Amino acid sequence: MFEDLKKSIDKGLDFAFMNAEKLAQSAKDLARENKLTKEEAKKLYDYLVAKSEEAKKVVEDDLQVLVKNTLKKMNIPSKEEIKKLEDRIEKLEAAKKAPAKVKPAPKVVKKPKPVK
Repeated sequence: MFEDLKKSIDKGLDFAFMNAEKLAQSAKDLARENKLTKEEAKKLYDYLVAKSEEAKKVVEDDLQVLVKNTLKKMNIPSKEEIKKLEDRIEKLEAAKKAPAKVKPAPKVVKKPKPVK
């Protein structure tokens, strides 16, 4: 009983990550084994495709969360953080290249020497 359960789970995982061609062949094999009509076989194929895509989406979403959290723990900056820094650097470089405003030197007024 336990072995049958494990085989069913393994087969389900296999279906989740099959491409369309392999899913079609598996649906044909299952239809033949279970003596399904063409309509039932088509429904089975459609069901397998839908479940496969659903499983892929769930795994992809989970993987994205895992990678994002891992990068955060490693203190690796995100694209957005890098973009902000690049923009800031560009502004600083542009300000440095801009001609500096030269202030005129203050006029020195000489005071006459007092007469003794």
